[in-house]
Amino acid sequence: MSGNLSNNIEKARQARGYTQAQAAHAIGVSRPTYIQIESGKKELTLSQAEALSSMLRIGIDDMLGAADGASIFSNVLKSTEKYKQMILNSLKYGAGKDGKITKTKLAKLVYLADFIWYYLHSSPMSGMTYRKLPNGPVADVYFRALDELEESGAIVREPKGKAILFHLVEKEAPVSKLSGDELRLIEKTGKEWRGKSTDDIVSFTHEQLPWQICRYGEVIPYGLITQEEPERVYGTIQL
Repeated sequence: MSGNLSNNIEKARQARGYTQAQAAHAIGVSRPTYIQIESGKKELTLSQAEALSSMLRIGIDDMLGAADGASIFSNVLKSTEKYKQMILNSLKYGAGKDGKITKTKLAKLVYLADFIWYYLHSSPMSGMTYRKLPNGPVADVYFRALDELEESGAIVREPKGKAILFHLVEKEAPVSKLSGDELRLIEKTGKEWRGKSTDDIVSFTHEQLPWQICRYGEVIPYGLITQEEPERVYGTIQL
């Protein structure tokens, strides 16, 4: 396998928030075998390349990279940075009067903004992969994104009993990756749920079709949200 291909696969996997074990499972090999693939010591079969392409939501040609050997995964990395800005702005608008929000509630705010956007425009805001977890749909990259935002000094983590709270370090959140309409939707979604509890928003997402019909750990297709009635997608938000 070319070093370009193995390098691109590794970068794409990391950008999407998948572990090597998850990627290995997706293509039906052991983790040690998958590590050999990413290190360029083992070739991918066509069926494995197709499985990775589907998992990472990129074309096989994109996996190969540019002819000069440069990676062309800037779009994947940009989508991850955009997702982080969705997190920060959801925190800004959805936090309580003390500026804090639980990790679970924050995840749900970002999910709702993403899936409401899909409901309205037939395309996701972030393009991240969401899975069914006990407290509702969560993007694969969410927990890693929080760690990186904390490491960069953008947010602060505060344990409180069994919950984990976050608050912004700066008053304002970056918006360079978000359109005006996207930011307005994030703001409206945050303000809609600002005075409500974590349990309230978890219950709301649990009642939606995407969470109800998927199995635990399964990827939640964005398209499922389009089968819901409007009030079960965005509640009383005035769009």
